[in-house]
Amino acid sequence: MINKDNKKKPNPTDLHVGSRIRLRRNMLGMSQEKLGENLGITFQQIQKYEKGTNRVGASRLQAIATILGVPPAFFFEDLPGDKTGASAGFAEDASTMSALDFVTSAEGLQLNRAFVRVSDPKVRRRIIDLVKSLAGDGAD
Repeated sequence: MINKDNKKKPNPTDLHVGSRIRLRRNMLGMSQEKLGENLGITFQQIQKYEKGTNRVGASRLQAIATILGVPPAFFFEDLPGDKTGASAGFAEDASTMSALDFVTSAEGLQLNRAFVRVSDPKVRRRIIDLVKSLAGDGAD
């Protein structure tokens, strides 16, 4: 008898790389279909990469990086538990993960896209101050 609870869970690195692909794709406003077209694969395959269900090979990751306009290292930045990179010794805490979850959400992406279109640094500072006061948080 097959134990259905014994399904293989995605590797944490594959999950992280997939979430970074999704983050960058969404930052550019690119659909899964468009990324898949550029790679010559289906959007379902992109979904599997982004969920960490399927591992992205090196040559495919290089192609994704080129299409999304980032170096391949982008997909490994802030890898939880990575003690070998530039951020060695700085493990992510719950607040960092919460911020990352927000930034990759639809609301976070909308807010970021709108915020970067504000060119006046003084107005940007006032927006930050406003959001902090609404949140009841005076911390930086």
